[in-house]
Amino acid sequence: MSTGASVGRLTERTSDAIREVLAGRRTGARAFLPFLGPAVVASVAYMDPGNFATNIQAGAGYGYSLLWVVLGANLIAMLFQGLSAKLGIVTGHNLAELCRMHYPRKLIWAMWGVSEIAAMATDLAEFLGGAIGLALLFGMPLLAGMLVTAVVTYAILLFEGRGFRLMELVIGALVLIIGLSYVAELFFANVDWAGVGTGVAIPQLPDFGALVIVVGIVGATVMPHAVFLHSGLTQARVPVTTESERATLVRFSNREVVLALAIAGLVNMAMVVMAAAAFHAGHSEVGEIDTAYHMLTPLLGSAAASVFLVSVIASGVSSSVVGTMAGQLIMQGFVGFRIPIWVRRLLTMAPSFVVVALGANVTDALVLSQVVLSFALPIPMIALVHLTGRRAVMGRHVNGRWTHLAAIIGAGIVLALNSVLLLGTVGLPLPGLGV
Repeated sequence: MSTGASVGRLTERTSDAIREVLAGRRTGARAFLPFLGPAVVASVAYMDPGNFATNIQAGAGYGYSLLWVVLGANLIAMLFQGLSAKLGIVTGHNLAELCRMHYPRKLIWAMWGVSEIAAMATDLAEFLGGAIGLALLFGMPLLAGMLVTAVVTYAILLFEGRGFRLMELVIGALVLIIGLSYVAELFFANVDWAGVGTGVAIPQLPDFGALVIVVGIVGATVMPHAVFLHSGLTQARVPVTTESERATLVRFSNREVVLALAIAGLVNMAMVVMAAAAFHAGHSEVGEIDTAYHMLTPLLGSAAASVFLVSVIASGVSSSVVGTMAGQLIMQGFVGFRIPIWVRRLLTMAPSFVVVALGANVTDALVLSQVVLSFALPIPMIALVHLTGRRAVMGRHVNGRWTHLAAIIGAGIVLALNSVLLLGTVGLPLPGLGV
């Protein structure tokens, strides 16, 4: 937003710290801290309200048995976010810009249109999630919760004018709130840790209903806007002058991706564990955020229910901020122009207000948003695998044989499961599954 199609510039203090690391004058743990930021921001996509709903369904319906899916999905997320970050560092361009540079013009306009629709669908789930949390926690109407969420989100977006490092710290604080909330939830719940270990280590699929949940977990793993955004977060963060410096940035970026996505994965596992401990034994039908809140009060107490809502609000606000940033970058990258951030915010949250104003079922709207994302997901995934596998684009940092194969397999798994989700949602037969 600040320069080119990149998301923003760092403060002078952070830039100087990174330059010291590249020059070898700053080592140890202190060397890693200035590089924290891009992956933390991108990790918000893996802790949005859509993940809350899916993880609650997994834990309530199937206990700890689907934790292995969360682990596998998180490994795929690490791979693709790492590739996106590397793309920005190596080329100095983000994924949307590179698509515009390397693909036919007509295809670019189609990719942009689908990606814009996906950005709105993403924000529908994120924005409504935050609004639902506020409405339940403070006893306000849903529309009032939406207005508060809109104001808070826009206020956070204004922080970028004071340097993008401040934005990274604010979003990092919200991620910390989500994480600490689920640490607290585990103390409230009576967790069967042996069952947790079995669920993580031993793949199992109890029935076809579990397959639907698996599709929901994996299908929401690599979010289109997160793949686009991560390359923009790294493309101009630190100017480099030599191949050695570029290789160092890629190395630190990979470490940050592993750390940030590991934390996001643990938070998702904690969501499943909490739902399994609280709901599976007698309330396996729980599958929505508001239902989970109302059930937590008698089961684990009002404190546990309030902590749950705090995490939902932090998730909704942070992911809505990130979604707006991604939407701005997608437009600027694909078609080369940008709009004021308040206009972008209005456009991405407009569908949410329409849904509520028309009295539509919020849960049905969230399901529809996931179907839209299923249509849009192939665009960034396939483009990322293609571009990072081209030596003409990546030079010496082109994907190695095994990395490229892993990316193709990961993309195949996610896209196949998204197809299952799409077919099942619209009621079409699922080949080979007998339904």
